Amino acid sequence: MPSNAKGVYTLIRGGSLLDGSGAPPLPGELLIGDGIIADIQPPGGIAPPEGAEIVEANGHLVTPGFIDAHCHGDPVKTPAFENYTAMGVTALCLGQDGRSPSEGTLASWAEEVHAAKPAPNLIPFVGHGTLRNHAGIGYSPDPTPEQIDKIGKLAAEAMEEGYFGLTSGLEYVPGRVAPFEELRILARETGRAGRLVMSHIRSEDDQLIEDALDELVEQGRQGQCHVHVSHMKVTLGRGAVRAEELLARLDKARAEGVRVTGDIYPYNASCTTIGILFPGWAKTREDFEKALPARREEMAEYLRYRVGRRNGPEAVLLGASKWKGQTLKEAAANAGKSFEDFLIDDVGPDGTYAAYFAMDEELQARLMQDPHNVFSSDGSPEWFHPRGFGTFARLIEHYVRERKLFTLEDAIHRMTGATADTIGLAGRGYLRAGHAADILVFDPARVHEAASYTEPHRLAEGFDWVFVNGRPIRREGKLTEERPGRVLTRT
Repeated sequence: MPSNAKGVYTLIRGGSLLDGSGAPPLPGELLIGDGIIADIQPPGGIAPPEGAEIVEANGHLVTPGFIDAHCHGDPVKTPAFENYTAMGVTALCLGQDGRSPSEGTLASWAEEVHAAKPAPNLIPFVGHGTLRNHAGIGYSPDPTPEQIDKIGKLAAEAMEEGYFGLTSGLEYVPGRVAPFEELRILARETGRAGRLVMSHIRSEDDQLIEDALDELVEQGRQGQCHVHVSHMKVTLGRGAVRAEELLARLDKARAEGVRVTGDIYPYNASCTTIGILFPGWAKTREDFEKALPARREEMAEYLRYRVGRRNGPEAVLLGASKWKGQTLKEAAANAGKSFEDFLIDDVGPDGTYAAYFAMDEELQARLMQDPHNVFSSDGSPEWFHPRGFGTFARLIEHYVRERKLFTLEDAIHRMTGATADTIGLAGRGYLRAGHAADILVFDPARVHEAASYTEPHRLAEGFDWVFVNGRPIRREGKLTEERPGRVLTRT
């Protein structure tokens, strides 16, 4: 039998195996060797090889490592990604919202990342905005046919390099100015490679979300491409009935032959740049500076309307700079200004990010139950929001254990196997012989989300063993010095 990176095997025995397929757990034991699952047998079925490390998993579950379908972070800056691994995440989908590393090739970026020695595996997506810059389009709302042809070729080349798909951020610049023909060509080239388009759709506001979903579906239809809704949510929507309307809309698209999936996180406050509050003609610093002299009052009026629509300045929690942890209402009062003047004079469209408390629990809970939605954090090691530290623990503790919104088997499936299937990640996401040994050992009754909105950087608890590529990056609940992650590519 092959040996792992340390020259010994690891036998995990005495636990219940929850294989990531949605099937109930079964007693069994599992042997790790050479970074893969070498064998799976009923209890007592594996004789420990000489020198094997034994992990006694009595009373614990053994599951595949969790795959975060949408998250953020710089693996060169924070390669340990302890916020993710502490909650059982062994693979991260990066390059979200249309932004991916802009210099060099995927291979050169992967080389830089490998030199930093990441703890989890990294799943790269190429960003629409990044390709726009490489195609010479930049922020232009009117790309030439030649530029559209070029961005299509760049997308095709990116898929050949091994990216798992393309992301777009159509509520941000430059994605928000992209015409449909550009999006169609990108979907076509991504679809030809058998990959998916992951999209932060053009609007998540209740009154605009149907049109935004329809636009993404149409990309999938015309481009013959799998399309995926990033961090599915509705701003200021209300009730499970509203969720049913949106889910029925997507089911109709599926019945017509368009493959549509999504991901979702278990919080009712979003987190993004403060620029989302500013009008379209003032979202970049350059446009803001140009508009300010002649359109200040118009801008202030728009901000009053926009913030009011999002439950007021007390529902905006600032997350960066000297205002971290203050609501917009508090920060403006401390500055002695109205919140709109504070946003214009002190912040600007690029001055901070914030959590926005503008989602409805009943609506979001119904979206979370939909089997086409896998789970993600949309988090970061640095943002002032608990989702980057607590998402996967919260799903188990709050939504499985306390609310019983779905079964543990379903939750694990949509954190592991279903996510791998959605993004096209072969050889991971399931407990199967020959699959990579990304494995968790934990007691679901002890899993705890320690992070909160006021203390968002507290690590999750309860994940005792976390293996990445067969090596333990958490041992009996404590971080080890192992950093065996790598950049995965799709070929």
